[in-house]
Amino acid sequence: MRKLLPLFALVAVVLAACATNPVTGRRSLQLVPESQMQALGLQAYQEVLAKSRVSTNARQTAIVRRVANRIAAVTHKDYDWEVKLIDSNEANAFVLPGGKIVVYTGILPICETEAGLAFVLGHEVGHAIARHGGERVSQSMVVEAGLTAADLSLRNNSQRGLIMAALGVGAQYGVMLPFSRDQESEADHMGIIYMAQAGYDPTEAPKLWQRMAARGGQQPPEFLSTHPSHATRIQRLNDLLPKALSIYKAVEPKYGLGEKL
Repeated sequence: MRKLLPLFALVAVVLAACATNPVTGRRSLQLVPESQMQALGLQAYQEVLAKSRVSTNARQTAIVRRVANRIAAVTHKDYDWEVKLIDSNEANAFVLPGGKIVVYTGILPICETEAGLAFVLGHEVGHAIARHGGERVSQSMVVEAGLTAADLSLRNNSQRGLIMAALGVGAQYGVMLPFSRDQESEADHMGIIYMAQAGYDPTEAPKLWQRMAARGGQQPPEFLSTHPSHATRIQRLNDLLPKALSIYKAVEPKYGLGEKL
């Protein structure tokens, strides 16, 4: 029995360090306090802005802020939300722990409408609400001996790449570690629900991934990739459409597709 006590203690610690996703119900390992992840997110956000050019396009900036605010509102998360539109051809967006949102102008043509952008932002906000960055750092702490929550810092060169990657920041700011297939699927799930709750037509979610697929580019076989294939994502989003549409039909006001980008 004595030999089992350390095992029971470890199980108790792991269970105590788990968080439950408010949309999907999935539990995840969270060894790093959310406050600490938010502090790291703020550091990463400031670093990204220091190396980027904020867009001066008033119309696009207003649309991005409007959609981001509507998505943030339905999460009911008391973050210090902030959004910046970055002038870049990169087709990307990300949301850091604590609610700092970065959208690159390169993704706007793929979104096509406010609804397309609402799904992208819902997906990225989903990563933040589900604390996927903290989950990945926690997994790294388990694997890498000597990495502790107390020592986590972007100023530590040995940890900087790992942390920036775990936060989902673009590859130019660190070695990119893609979100796992489970995390990506969970963020898609949250994204289509959030966009519906925010009053945007959820039928645009699978259509956005159809446009992503139409851009081309070779994908590795899904079993070799950390991301679901485009076809898998489209199918899963179509499976979620009945639930999302029932939410959308009940909300007011409705924005439909919104304004064209």
